[in-house]
Amino acid sequence: LPGPPFTHQQMPSKMVYYGQTSCEQDTERYLDVVKYVFSYYKKEVPLVINTMGWVKGEGLLLLIDIIRLLSPSHIVQMDMCDWKAMPPLTPEHVHFSAGLHTKGKQQSKCKQLGVDSMESWKYPEGEDVSAPQHKLLYVHPEFPRAGMAGEARVHSGILRDMSILGYLGHLQSLDIGAVLPLHSLVPYQVPFNAVALRVIHTDVAPSNIMYAVNASWVGLCCIPVEVRCQTEGPVLLTQTPLCDCLGFGIVRGVDMEKKLYYILTPVPPVNLRLVNCLLLGSIAIPNCVFLGQQGIEGEIPYVTSDYNYSI
Repeated sequence: LPGPPFTHQQMPSKMVYYGQTSCEQDTERYLDVVKYVFSYYKKEVPLVINTMGWVKGEGLLLLIDIIRLLSPSHIVQMDMCDWKAMPPLTPEHVHFSAGLHTKGKQQSKCKQLGVDSMESWKYPEGEDVSAPQHKLLYVHPEFPRAGMAGEARVHSGILRDMSILGYLGHLQSLDIGAVLPLHSLVPYQVPFNAVALRVIHTDVAPSNIMYAVNASWVGLCCIPVEVRCQTEGPVLLTQTPLCDCLGFGIVRGVDMEKKLYYILTPVPPVNLRLVNCLLLGSIAIPNCVFLGQQGIEGEIPYVTSDYNYSI
């Protein structure tokens, strides 16, 4: 509400790094993340849940799962220009509709005959009668092109890049005008065997894992088990953990001889002591970070235009 997200970033009370801009590839993990974060909510203050914009097909089914999971008191539903794509999310609709991973309640015979009132909900003996009781606030926007997906996708990409740049801005000095290139900042040295490593969004062969991690955006996370390694590492996880994320960083170099990751991050040292896991997702460092560094001569590492556009 106060403006674009990158202008007023704050450290969240609880955060998980999902690692992708869409949950389409792994909706089960997405729901697990929602449950994990929501379990931290103590219900001492009101909570506003900002759901995502994927509300067609499986996205709508996933939204029904989330409503069923979190039991909100109110739902604000904004109508779209393509209004037929999404039904009103009334308590009755949520109660009877199947989600992506949850089942809806069976409708009684009188409901199927078309009796359209709350009193017509009948349950067999012994069945759970807890039905959603939220209040639906239905808003019809007056401005044209409301809910057009194409433009939103472009804008969200720009805003995401701005958020990353705003986050990296905390690495800079508070002096106005003294913006330092990232390659001139002193990174943290992290031994391979001090942190576990996991690529979230795809399978990477162990022999190629360091190529993937170098020059990448990583979530600095804390897994509940101690990272132990008999060798010099790296320590590779076979599954993506469900764990707290304490902030983010850039792996600005990997030293294979000294077995060190070089990481730039604005996360304070008191929190960094808790970090024992690096999660790499499909979130890319903005192109301008690679292309706009001052004092670079010759070829820029990890940047190329020499590839076959027909592939």
